[in-house]
Amino acid sequence: MLGELMRNRILGAAILSWFIAQLIKLIIAWYGSGNVDFSKLTSSGGMPSSHTSFTMALAVGVGQAYGYDSALFAISAVFSFVVMYDATNVRLEAGKQAQVLNKLVENIQFNSNIFKFDVKLKELLGHTPLQVLAGAILGIIVGIYGVPR
Repeated sequence: MLGELMRNRILGAAILSWFIAQLIKLIIAWYGSGNVDFSKLTSSGGMPSSHTSFTMALAVGVGQAYGYDSALFAISAVFSFVVMYDATNVRLEAGKQAQVLNKLVENIQFNSNIFKFDVKLKELLGHTPLQVLAGAILGIIVGIYGVPR
């Protein structure tokens, strides 16, 4: 079974695309701050969208292997579109709500000694449309070259 997984070019292309996207996030963060932050290799949000890259490489890999007119490609493409919609709408808005809640808690704690909240909500959850587009382009490229027709 492990050997079959290792030979699966579609899965390999999707994982490679995700890894490249995460590596790009690490490089962008290093360039911006001058510090290497290895947590960027597993974090969500940021440029480019690794979820989009992952699912687009999967969809394009399926299209390359089984044809762009196949039911498998249609399923993979729809799955990828749902992920992209979620990243730019649902998760992006959840991140904005986390920012507002963090500010409210900060203000309450500053003005009161009664209320203490130890956990800060994660704010970088979703993606801008540009980050999703960059992830999609990366996924398409890796899918095409990672799974030859």
